[in-house]
Amino acid sequence: MASALTDKLSLLVKQMRGQARMTESNVQDMLREVRLALLEADVALPVVRDFIARVKDKAMGQEVVGSLSPGQALVAVVNRELVATMAGSDIGSATVSELNLAAQPPAVILMAGLQGAGKTTTTAKLAKHLIEKRKKKVLTVSGDVYRPAAIEQLKTVTAQAGAEWFPSSADQKPRDIAFAALDYAKKHHFDVLLVDTAGRLGIDEVLMNEIRELHAVLNPIETLFVVDAMQGQDAINTAKAFKDALPLTGIILTKLDGDSRGGAALSVRHITGAPIKFAGTSEKLDGLEIFDAERHAGRVLGMGDILALVEQVTSGVDVAAAQKLAEKVKSGKGFDLNDFLSQLQQMKQMGGLASMMEKLPAAMAAKAGQVDMGRAEKDMRRKEGIILSMTPLERRKPDLIKATRKRRIAGGAGVQVQEVNRMLNEFEQMQGMMKKMSGGGMMKMMKKMGGMKGMPKMPF
Repeated sequence: MASALTDKLSLLVKQMRGQARMTESNVQDMLREVRLALLEADVALPVVRDFIARVKDKAMGQEVVGSLSPGQALVAVVNRELVATMAGSDIGSATVSELNLAAQPPAVILMAGLQGAGKTTTTAKLAKHLIEKRKKKVLTVSGDVYRPAAIEQLKTVTAQAGAEWFPSSADQKPRDIAFAALDYAKKHHFDVLLVDTAGRLGIDEVLMNEIRELHAVLNPIETLFVVDAMQGQDAINTAKAFKDALPLTGIILTKLDGDSRGGAALSVRHITGAPIKFAGTSEKLDGLEIFDAERHAGRVLGMGDILALVEQVTSGVDVAAAQKLAEKVKSGKGFDLNDFLSQLQQMKQMGGLASMMEKLPAAMAAKAGQVDMGRAEKDMRRKEGIILSMTPLERRKPDLIKATRKRRIAGGAGVQVQEVNRMLNEFEQMQGMMKKMSGGGMMKMMKKMGGMKGMPKMPF
C-alpha cells in the first residue's frame, strides 16, 4: 500500500501545480488514483468507499493555504483521514492506544486469531515488551491443545523473552488450563497472564465456541485480535467473525515487514472498531512496536518515520561501547579491527540498512535506493566473517597481516584474498580518519573547513 499510494500521490502533486484551489475535477482525478492504490493494497471495498467519501467531503472547495499546491493540500486531507481510519480519531487526538492493565493482578490478556497469524510468537513478543517497557512480572500459558508443537513453541519463546511459562498438555481441556493458570498467577503474584489460544486454518463454530468459553472463564481486561497483515481481502471476513464472537479491545498486526500490501491495517480497524495497538515488524522477539496511526500514515504517504528510525538506532546502540570508542579515539590510542567489528555488529543490532531505509522519507529513500541494499548487507556480513577469521592478535595489530596470513584468513572466511585486501584498505581509510580526529585533530579539520571558500568561519 505504501509504495503504490506514495507513487500515485507524488505524481498527482506534480500534475496539480499552478492550480489555485481544489475543484471537483482535480479532486476526482486524485481520488481515482487513491481508490486504485487502496484496492490494489487489498483494502476491503466498503472501507475504500467510506474513506474516499470522507476525503472528498473534506477536500471539496478547500482553499489552498500559503505556498501549498492543491496536490499538497489534498495529500494533507488524505493523511488526516488515514490517521482517523487507523486510530479512530483525527490528528491532534491520541493516535496511540496503550494496553489497559488497570485490573486486580493478574491482568489477563487473551490472544485470539487464526492459525498462522503468528499468535504464539506475538505472545512472547508482548511478554518481552511488558517486562522491559512496563516492568511487569509475566506468565504465559497455551490453550492450544490441538497442536502439541504450539505448547512447546510457547515454552521456548517465553524463556527467550524472559517470562515464566505455565505448563499445559494436549490431554487437557482449554477451560481447565485457564483455571489452573489463573490460580497459579494469583498465588505467585504475577502482574500479567498472557493466554495463547488455539487457531484454525479457517473460521469454524468449534473455535468460536471454545474462545467464547475461555473469555467467560478468564474475564480478560484485554482481548487482542492477532491478524496477519498479508491476509489481504479475507482479513475483513476473519475480523467480522471474531468481532461477533468476542468483545475485542485491540488488534495486533503481524508480518508488516513482509511482502504485504498493508490493506489489513485499514480494513480490520474499520470492521472491528477496535484500535490497532501493536505491529509486528520482524521475526525477532524485539520486533514488536507500539502502533502509532499518525506515524504509520506518514510511512504510507512517503513522509517516512524519523522518530521510529531514531528509536531503532537508540535501542540498537551499545552506549557504553560507543563511549569507550569515543574515549579511545580522543586519546589517540588507535582504532583497531576489534573496533571496526564492533561498528559492523552495532549496525546489525539496529536492524540493518534495509530496515533503516524503510523509515526514511520517500525522497531520501529514493536517493539511497540507488545503492543495492541487499548487496551492501551481504558485504557487511562478509567483512564480519573476515574479521572473525583473524586471531585476537591480528585484530589488535593489523600490520602483522601479510600474504600468508591473508590466505589463511580468506580460507577461514570462505572468500577470495582480494576481498581480505579490500576490507583491510577500507579499515585503513577509517583508521586514518580516526587518527585525524584524535588529539585535537577534529578542531584542526573544522578550522580548515572554516577557511574554505563559501564556508562560515568557526568561532575558535
